[in-house]
Amino acid sequence: MEYPEDVITTSKKGKKEVRKLVDYGKFVRYMYVDPNTGEKTENKTKLVLAHDGEYEEYFIIPLKQKGRFLLVPAEKKPNRKIWNDGEVMDLFDLLSL
Repeated sequence: MEYPEDVITTSKKGKKEVRKLVDYGKFVRYMYVDPNTGEKTENKTKLVLAHDGEYEEYFIIPLKQKGRFLLVPAEKKPNRKIWNDGEVMDLFDLLSL
């Protein structure tokens, strides 16, 4: 199959690949902080992706190698509230679900 040159990339192994869309949508990313100090409690971030009226959840965990991260699927949880500098926000409202 023929692809436009601007969608073709080269992997680290030197193999040519096509960047093909899987889906797209909205996302929310949040971290966990100590309620007393406001300092980060764990070195992980939660990423919630919304697409086609559904959502997926992942933990983003940094690896020892700087600039590298592990994306771990997380169990879907019911709607929850998120703190945004003085305002309580509803996760599903942010995602328009």
